Amino acid sequence: MPRSPLPALRANPKSVLIWTAVAVVGAICWGVLALSRGEEISAVWLVAAALGSYAIAYRFYSRFIVTRVLKPDDTRATPAERLEDGVDYQPTDRRVLLGHHFAAIAGAGPLVGPVLAVQMGYLPGTIWIVFGVIFAGAVQDMVVLFLSMRRDGKSLGQMARDEIGKVGGAAALIAVFIIMIILLAVLALVVVNALAHSPWGTFSVAMTIPIALFMGFYLHVMRPGKVLETSLIGVVLLLLAIVGGGWIENSGLKEAFTLSPTTLVFCLVGYGFVASVLPVWMLLAPRDYLSTFMKIGTIALLALGVLLAAPTLKADAVSPFASSGEGPVFAGSLFPFLFITIACGALSGFHSLVSSGTTPKLMEKESQVRMIGYGAMLMESFVAVMALIAASVLDPGLYYAMNAPAGLLGDSVESASQAVANLGFTISPDDLAAAAKAVEESTLVARTGGAPTLAVGMSQIFSDVIGGEGMKAFWYHFAIMFEALFILTTVDAGTRVGRFMLQDMLGNVWKPLGRVNWKPGIWLASAVVVAGWGYFLYAGATDPLGGINQLFPLFGIANQLLAAVALTVATTLLVKTGRVRWVWVTGVPLAFTVAVTFTASWQKVFSPDPRVGFFAQRDRFADAIDAGKVLPPAKNMDDMHTIVTNSTVDGVLIIVFVVLVATVITNAAIMCVRSLRSPTPPPSTEAPYVASKLPAQPTRGDEMAGVRE
Repeated sequence: MPRSPLPALRANPKSVLIWTAVAVVGAICWGVLALSRGEEISAVWLVAAALGSYAIAYRFYSRFIVTRVLKPDDTRATPAERLEDGVDYQPTDRRVLLGHHFAAIAGAGPLVGPVLAVQMGYLPGTIWIVFGVIFAGAVQDMVVLFLSMRRDGKSLGQMARDEIGKVGGAAALIAVFIIMIILLAVLALVVVNALAHSPWGTFSVAMTIPIALFMGFYLHVMRPGKVLETSLIGVVLLLLAIVGGGWIENSGLKEAFTLSPTTLVFCLVGYGFVASVLPVWMLLAPRDYLSTFMKIGTIALLALGVLLAAPTLKADAVSPFASSGEGPVFAGSLFPFLFITIACGALSGFHSLVSSGTTPKLMEKESQVRMIGYGAMLMESFVAVMALIAASVLDPGLYYAMNAPAGLLGDSVESASQAVANLGFTISPDDLAAAAKAVEESTLVARTGGAPTLAVGMSQIFSDVIGGEGMKAFWYHFAIMFEALFILTTVDAGTRVGRFMLQDMLGNVWKPLGRVNWKPGIWLASAVVVAGWGYFLYAGATDPLGGINQLFPLFGIANQLLAAVALTVATTLLVKTGRVRWVWVTGVPLAFTVAVTFTASWQKVFSPDPRVGFFAQRDRFADAIDAGKVLPPAKNMDDMHTIVTNSTVDGVLIIVFVVLVATVITNAAIMCVRSLRSPTPPPSTEAPYVASKLPAQPTRGDEMAGVRE
């Protein structure tokens, strides 16, 4: 194996002193969080604990994996260099690619999952977010990215077919593609809900498209290589777009940018198709890079706000709902449902699609997998930590009044106040009305889904630092726009990834369709992918119980089952390429993920609790239909029949997904055993070595840890 371009670690006294200090501070912060019960705890402790852990993980663990397990070779030409076509394969500056990759993986998950998981308390969610990303999520992203890059940027499903065999590979292709369509539709629905009837958000997000096109041409045609110059121009234009959105909100153009959910659906479908077929340098990469400034800038400001305001964590460290499993936000015990609710930010199967989709086709040098694969995931994890903090600083009464279902809370502040009191928390009707008035909303009762809660939490932190109570409404609507922009970048990148995946699949049937530079294949595959998620999105936007709303309960489990497939492929490849001694790097996260997802799937199918089990829910509503009763959230008998159908479909799909993933894992295990028993190593599926002609780049990335060697 070629030697890693990263130099060996040198234990100089300065480095030892600095990293010892980081470790001690991190340990103290974790100790305060873990041992405090009943006292007021500042959110600053949580921020410091997370940042210290990330720094140590990036500096030491990611470096260990790169130097000992992956061993990248910067003298080897990457697919971006060898197969450059100006459409999908394009050597891209590592800073732009880091922004693109981060924007593509950071969607709804790190924003809303941690908010919902606060029901369990802030401590379990924080532990999973931080240690889950260090040992599972970032490892998956980096290893899959490296393995795909060595195989001409093949998709996860195609790598599974090549490495695991026809049966397991076919199961992986089917499971991955279906799950991906569901994930894209869910993410798009969150965007639609955030931008519907919001002229400020719609204008600001829409303006990122022409700005990105200008940046793409400026960097690629007008001023090649001038990344810093292009970045400064893009940031200025982005800030003008945000300010302009506020102006549109209060001008005569308001109606032109006030779009209905169905109109937004068609806009998203059209944008997804265009972003999938245009050259990656023209729109997708610069737009994601531009969005990253907004994402990272906002999260950095939020972290600064926490450090300045030092808000108190008002949520319990570990709530009673963690053990009872009877929480009002979502039903189920801490294991396994905390690890399903918090996906992105800790471990997300969707990331493996990006790591085997657009990103490996844009890498300049192999050693950049550390900064882009591992580093970007740590950045997303910090987003999840900040989202958890934003929800945890809210009064628990307000938190549950926003996140409990409407059927429990009723439709008035009085009924919501009483329902929250029955849960063991207090908030008066006047306080609920005042909270809604402060952010210029008609009501905050039953604003479920996590996104509104995050916006309220962000507005509270920001207004404590800048503007006071009078600025809460501004910061709230700014946060809503930020969430929409944050999530939209995963839809366009995901559509392109879906096109790659579909072309890989169809290429097994007819070779020309598998060529990513064949335009008819590009257009056909892109149209099929956007039609797939667009159909479910349109049905969901027009029917509260239809389309993607029907499949929304599958989001968390499907995403983590996808992670199990990715880790299975990675583990199999480590075995087949002679890295058996390091198989625990992906094998341990795989075992944990399988335990979580299979346990959650079993409970969602067979639990007798109708709040947990799909079939139990079906039976409950079917019995009510027989008795002539209408149960919430249904409003009439038609809704009752729809819920029965939805519960049945969801239960059957969970069974199908588990069977497919179990088939993948079983075939992978057989392949691993065969490889270990074979007297000769299996034939390599890596692309042949070709010497790189690109100049060496500074790729160590240790500056992310804040310390020079």
